[in-house]
Amino acid sequence: MRPPSPSIPEKEFAYEALKQSLRLDGRLPLELRAPKLTYGSELGYVECALGKTRVIANVDAKMVKPLPERPFEGLLTIHSEISPIASSEYELGRPSEEEITITRMLDKVLRRSDAIDKESLCILAGQRVWHLRLTLHFLSDAGNLLDCACLAGIVALKHFRRPEVEVIGDEVTVHSPSERAPVPLAIHHTPFCLTFAFFPDETTQPVLDPTLLEQRLSAGLMSVALNGQRELCVVQKMGGVPLVAEDVLKIINIAVTKVKELDALVEDSLREDWKGRHVEVR
Repeated sequence: MRPPSPSIPEKEFAYEALKQSLRLDGRLPLELRAPKLTYGSELGYVECALGKTRVIANVDAKMVKPLPERPFEGLLTIHSEISPIASSEYELGRPSEEEITITRMLDKVLRRSDAIDKESLCILAGQRVWHLRLTLHFLSDAGNLLDCACLAGIVALKHFRRPEVEVIGDEVTVHSPSERAPVPLAIHHTPFCLTFAFFPDETTQPVLDPTLLEQRLSAGLMSVALNGQRELCVVQKMGGVPLVAEDVLKIINIAVTKVKELDALVEDSLREDWKGRHVEVR
């Protein structure tokens, strides 16, 4: 069952406000909802909230045999499913078009961009490697699930610690956290995703981090994934609004500034979490 579409007066009011660079939640057009990160007792468990949009990310690791064609590399797999808990628009076992788009984008941003150093996950070449599994649970869809899920995923990977291992000959010993401090993942870069919504009226300024209503009223979305080093990872455009090269560059320049702020926020948040933990972490 799909949620009811916005009424005509609601659409007209929202469009008129957007024309005047006003948003119904009081934000400026290019203002991001303040991210809230909450950590679980286990390392690698993070809940991310953008306003009322909420996603939980969880990382676990197990030893497996590597792929024959990549004997020196570990594995990273991403599992996500949007259940009816997030919104009545989603059905169990029947992935929507939006869910497929989100899953593919997360795979590009977090796995295919080589954010994680897979060679560092090798324990014994050709025999044992770490297999990282990132699971994303979508709790509430109040707009822009993609950016919230991407932020939750990369923070969970930065928060996670794998067990220390010792290799003597062909024998592998896994040490518990009480014996040796767990080891952080080797991360090449930290990508973040930022989504902009465009509207049918070209005079209306695009908005960053659209709410559910803004998404429904938009004529198209553009998602940009960048890291703190100003490297462009992925650009994805959905919808029929044509954009000239200057508009795309303008969006990317805005995203560069916002990503720097996100990167600083994540690092501060992780430092605060480590202070409150009694286990030794690296």
